[in-house]
Amino acid sequence: MFASGALQFAFEKATLEGKLTIGALVIVSLFSWSVIITKILQLWRASSVSKKFFAAYHETREPLDLHRKGLPFDGAPAYELYAAGQEELQFQLTKHSVVVKGEAKITQAGFDSVRVALEEAAMHEALALEKGMIVLSTAVAGGPFIGLLGTVWGVMETFSGIARANSASLTAMAPGVAGALICTVIGLLVAIPAMFAYNFMVTKIRAFTQELDAFAIRFATQIEHTYVDARPLGEEISDAMTRALKQQDYLATTAAQAAHI
Repeated sequence: MFASGALQFAFEKATLEGKLTIGALVIVSLFSWSVIITKILQLWRASSVSKKFFAAYHETREPLDLHRKGLPFDGAPAYELYAAGQEELQFQLTKHSVVVKGEAKITQAGFDSVRVALEEAAMHEALALEKGMIVLSTAVAGGPFIGLLGTVWGVMETFSGIARANSASLTAMAPGVAGALICTVIGLLVAIPAMFAYNFMVTKIRAFTQELDAFAIRFATQIEHTYVDARPLGEEISDAMTRALKQQDYLATTAAQAAHI
């Protein structure tokens, strides 16, 4: 087809409406290929860096160990989730911690805040992975229809011209029909690569999303086991009363010393 110059001949015989349709399809194709290239690079980097992150994360059972080591895993969706979770955990340990047997712990309310931070990070990363996919779905669904519109319009113009000229020969019809059919050809050339890329990327993004959900559950469980105050309610109340009594004794002692002076 390309060697015989069929596309060139058909394009030259296309009507103005057909050429405008082809121009619109070329623009859609440019957007589609820019998304394809960008998403392939993004998913490839996310996959390779995620493997390194999970390998490092599975080497330790301490939730904050990777943060203390300062290992960078930029580009891995799970690492962004980890960063959001550890940041909220650090805040809770700094501002709302309780001391249990000499170790800093967080309350159940603080742990709920950490889980909310993990859920928000997972949602944000899922949206980042899906960004731009609407362009591919539009190219898949709209490309053939835009091309068909140009073809139908071109055929209509061809038959109208034949009717006006009172000539129904194949020689008179062939150039116009060829110029009309090129719109459908270009529409399919836009839609077919976008369809394969869309199906591949949707599968990869779904795998990343499930991976994020599983990691969020595992990370939250490790935080709960390591940093959440899991004492019975009675023990917490008793400990709080003991601290309050100590505080009262301290204040009374301080006031007595001040009065003595």
